[in-house]
Amino acid sequence: MTSLRAADIRKMDLLDIDRIILIEREIFLFPWSPGNFADSIKAGYVCHVLEQDDTLKGYGIMMMSPEESHILTLGIAADWQKKGLGKKLLKYFIEYSREQKVKSIFLDVRESNHGAAQLYKRMGFQHIATRKGYYPAMCGREDALVMELTL
Repeated sequence: MTSLRAADIRKMDLLDIDRIILIEREIFLFPWSPGNFADSIKAGYVCHVLEQDDTLKGYGIMMMSPEESHILTLGIAADWQKKGLGKKLLKYFIEYSREQKVKSIFLDVRESNHGAAQLYKRMGFQHIATRKGYYPAMCGREDALVMELTL
């Protein structure tokens, strides 16, 4: 049995977008567009991908301000979920935020995305509010849980 190389986290670039979109469409009913990713890179947001054995397995985008950071999206390819990669990427964004001396990290998660919400709770995030009808859904709209990690 061959051992897998450790997953590497690196800055996202425009050439990654095609591979990111494949994951995005696989895991989200209402995916971001290629333009959303390109705009995030061009705006200077913290945009990173997680790669292992030359395979892009995940990505995340975080917006920074002096006092706080906001994780805008974080995704792991369906075949690679529940293997610790989401946790690794989330830890990276938490450490990055600590280094930037922000006080809190915020994120929104679909109320129905129990797996992600559980990961965030295990990582110390707390549910602080609910955005009613925030996300598009198959039958109307779905609430978002607003979660915060105080650093």
